[in-house]
Amino acid sequence: MTPYREDRVAKLTEALVDPVTNEERVALDEENFHRAISIERKRTERSQAPFVLMLLEIADNQDAAKRDAALARIVTALISASRDTDSVGWYKDKSTVGALFTGLVFSDKNMILNTILARVSEALQDELTFDLFNQISISLHFYPDEWDDTGSNRPSNSTLYPDLSSRDKRRKPWLIVKRTLDIIGSLMVILICTPVCIAIAVAIKLTSRGPVLFTQQRIGQGGRTFAFLKFRSMYLNNDSRVHREYVTRLIARQEKGLRPAGGGEPLFKIQDDKRVTPLGKFLRRSSLDELPQLLNVLKGDMSLVGPRPPIPYELAAYRTWHRRRLLEVKPGLTGLWQVTGRSRVDFDEMVRLDLRYATCWTPLLDLKILLRTPLAVIRGSGAC
Repeated sequence: MTPYREDRVAKLTEALVDPVTNEERVALDEENFHRAISIERKRTERSQAPFVLMLLEIADNQDAAKRDAALARIVTALISASRDTDSVGWYKDKSTVGALFTGLVFSDKNMILNTILARVSEALQDELTFDLFNQISISLHFYPDEWDDTGSNRPSNSTLYPDLSSRDKRRKPWLIVKRTLDIIGSLMVILICTPVCIAIAVAIKLTSRGPVLFTQQRIGQGGRTFAFLKFRSMYLNNDSRVHREYVTRLIARQEKGLRPAGGGEPLFKIQDDKRVTPLGKFLRRSSLDELPQLLNVLKGDMSLVGPRPPIPYELAAYRTWHRRRLLEVKPGLTGLWQVTGRSRVDFDEMVRLDLRYATCWTPLLDLKILLRTPLAVIRGSGAC
């Protein structure tokens, strides 16, 4: 097995030699194994060929020397059971061994998992004693992981995304700053806008039947659902199928979603939507219907700056790579897409802007986006 050479990976461990091909076969260290998982996710997003991540751990009741020796033999067994296109390495340094089985032909998920498990188990039994083999814990993680259209079936956990977890650990001090600014900023805006919110609430009650607030299930970071708040801008008992069909076509690139030359509603909002009240049109155009989301920010479901949180039926229409916008950062009231090109980009470009924000995020970038948001609102391209 030669998964990564010196020009691609800086550091390799556990070098072995294949007795048949005489090729060097290696296990990756933790950093580069995490990088390999990230590369395979991106490759799967393009090719749609799934991969399986296998993790192996050994019980802690062994002394350190015996445990290290057993782990080394597990690495040997995994390398012998893997193909040239697979990768073996340390998922957790000197603690959890991982193997990436890539380029799989997907016909029956369970058959693939059972075949891999049987092949590896046979190799392990050749390397380990019966007692040691029985102390090994094996888990299999299939990518792309399954998300349903309700958001209740979240990603299998963060196992398939160790590179994102590592990045968040490095960013932890700045993420604390971001959360602090979210709390302070949302409290300040709530206090300043309380008279406006009261006036809007009264206007809604006087002009149409129904509650002041509209609550909708949205999908947050990691696929978690939360109650998304807005001032109600539609009549009661409207049919959501109109928007569902529009958004499904939009994500499938069958709708351009662009603002027409003479104005009109931007991406995700249907033009001349008969379900919207006259007051609701004003609230949407001015983005005042978004003010209750400051409570979502206080609660921690959202941030002041981040990607737009999708509705569950939007998530159902996502391609695999679209989901990354839900994994990288917490959703926000406003974001890079809203202040740079909301009315000029299609859905795929919106996702790319969200991913660019997640990759390049700094507190200074948040501040720049927040300062540009009022002008975007005035132009009719604020948060949604």
